Amino acid sequence: AGVLLERDGERLAAESLFLGRTTNNAAEYEALLAALRLAARQPGGPHRLTVLSDSELLVRQINGEYRVRDANLARFHREAVERMKSFARVVVRHVPREKNVEADRLANEALDRAARDR
Repeated sequence: AGVLLERDGERLAAESLFLGRTTNNAAEYEALLAALRLAARQPGGPHRLTVLSDSELLVRQINGEYRVRDANLARFHREAVERMKSFARVVVRHVPREKNVEADRLANEALDRAARDR
């Protein structure tokens, strides 16, 4: 998973996480949780957070447009909703994959590292 935290276009932090064998939807939730943890750790912590994801499923589930039917995703969803309560406001928006290039690069970096370490 790749997570990028920016404020006004300036990079504050980034994480590249290897998740092992998982589904693409679980990986998207793992990235959301990593982003929420990363934002919460920032000095003075942000009160408002905008999360951009190229996963339409995740965005629609978090925004209440789709029900979460998968038990594994439901666990991630509950944790994400709980973590989001620590911020005054969290907006989760969908972006096309081509607008999410840096997060994808970070995710691929984690996969490459894991492949080298085998």
